Amino acid sequence: MQNFNWYRTDLIDESEEVVVHQTKEQKEKLKQSSGVQIEDRTAGRVKITDVLVDGEGEKQIGKKEGQYITLSVPTLTLEDQDGFVQLEQELLENFKKLHESLSWQEDDKILIIGLGNRTITPDAIGPYLIDHLHSLDVIDDKFVMYAPGVTGQTGYETGEFVAAIAERLKPKLVIVVDALATRASNRLCKTIQLTNTGIHPGSGVGNQRQEISFEMLGIPVTAIGIPTVVDAPVLIADAVEVMLRSIAARVAERSNPSSKLSLSSWQPNIDKELDMSLVEPIFGEWATWTREERQQLFEETFAASHRQLMVTPKEADYWIDRYANLVASMLMNWASDL
Repeated sequence: MQNFNWYRTDLIDESEEVVVHQTKEQKEKLKQSSGVQIEDRTAGRVKITDVLVDGEGEKQIGKKEGQYITLSVPTLTLEDQDGFVQLEQELLENFKKLHESLSWQEDDKILIIGLGNRTITPDAIGPYLIDHLHSLDVIDDKFVMYAPGVTGQTGYETGEFVAAIAERLKPKLVIVVDALATRASNRLCKTIQLTNTGIHPGSGVGNQRQEISFEMLGIPVTAIGIPTVVDAPVLIADAVEVMLRSIAARVAERSNPSSKLSLSSWQPNIDKELDMSLVEPIFGEWATWTREERQQLFEETFAASHRQLMVTPKEADYWIDRYANLVASMLMNWASDL
């Protein structure tokens, strides 16, 4: 069977090595054996995963050495002003911590690069951010902002554009903002990843472009990314998983008096540990397989017809605008304290 990477992701906490190490003991073992340190914490409604990868960890999990901070509000909606406020605050706090070792001079410059294709909505967060920054009444003199477009539009490597500007400007820091891909549909437009390792533009959707990093520029590079797309088969796998767990929960609790006395439509708890053998008489043995085994089945089934499809929320234009505004506001608040 041809091996398709249909669970593409740019988020480090979705990489296999991190996903399979969830308990405290597993995380400690991962830190000792492969140089990857994972810390989970919560600030209000924001879930934060801090992953520190050293040189050995880079060899083991294929992620660059450095720090990765993932911020997520699982219940976030477009109308959730409180959620966006908390997310921006935590992004600002973690952004400050990530750069506290830098010492600033009055004439130091910061180069902000908005990656992406503004004609494709889920990929337009970088250009939208630059638009938001230019529209502000007060543009900090430290900032130089540019949206270089994508190679398909310009015929020129984006990384080379950035390198040329950095060579001329010689900024103290390069900040790159881009859309990302996720392997979990419930994280679409509800997560921000912050890292000091730079970025490979387009890597999450299978496009290998020149990286933008300290190694390439000789200048510290911070990347801010928001996941806006997911592979279509992931949605199928997620939907089947929810369906199977929902039916298993209903079968397990059908004799529970609380389900019979409910005045409204009863919704089972599908997040708890369930006995999936309860649905085997209905769906057969495959329903008792592990999530990974079912994913392999879907990979084989949908590889030819769905592997090229990426999905984004129908309100993508509103999400992109909200995040562009959020990141612009955070950057201005951060720069005001330099």
